[in-house]
Amino acid sequence: MQKLEQLYEGKAKKVFATDDPALVIVSYKDDATAFDGRKKGTIAGKGVVNNRMSNMMMQLLEKEGVPTHFIRELSDRETLVKKVEIVPLEVIVRNVSAGSFAKRYGVEEGIPFAEPTLEFSYKNDELHDPLINAYHARALNLATKEEIAQIERYAFKVNEVLKAYFLTLGVRLIDFKLEFGRTKDGKIVLADEISPDTCRFWDAATGEKLDKDRFRRDLGGVEEAYREIFARVTAKK
Repeated sequence: MQKLEQLYEGKAKKVFATDDPALVIVSYKDDATAFDGRKKGTIAGKGVVNNRMSNMMMQLLEKEGVPTHFIRELSDRETLVKKVEIVPLEVIVRNVSAGSFAKRYGVEEGIPFAEPTLEFSYKNDELHDPLINAYHARALNLATKEEIAQIERYAFKVNEVLKAYFLTLGVRLIDFKLEFGRTKDGKIVLADEISPDTCRFWDAATGEKLDKDRFRRDLGGVEEAYREIFARVTAKK
């Protein structure tokens, strides 16, 4: 598979064309941002952790009936994926109060929910990714009613699978962000990544944060947290 010109560069990844128009190569960076890009830094080794961990999670989810963009891992930092049109909705699934949810509604972090909750935000940097509901998404032609229903079903399935999986590693899955894409034939598939950048992981015994919150909140031990969650995932293989 030949890597051709760069198509896109985001905060955490670059995307390259290949000699197959249906496939692209995603390359993971060590760059880190938070708070709409106002905070910037580097987390050494982050790209390797996020690439390899995402690929393992995608393969696990495929086995459980969630279609993904994953094709194959090319190297520690690069992966071949299906080219998709990203649905401009960030899908956040929450099991425990934390982060913006706790701040927005004035509740403490760490309160378990009776059932998982789901929220959408409009993937739009200029508007700072505002919260949006399914009716707004349809009004803006971001997705159809059927696509939104499918995305919700997949998101809750991802939560069910990953929550159980991470508990076997001694980790609580607090909340996470997903993105979905449309393949050329219009099929909805899970895209983007599943990593400490996009998930909140708390050690089940100590409550220690093993994710990007250590960078966001200047808690220190950022690289160590990424390495720790990755070590637990790879030890489980």
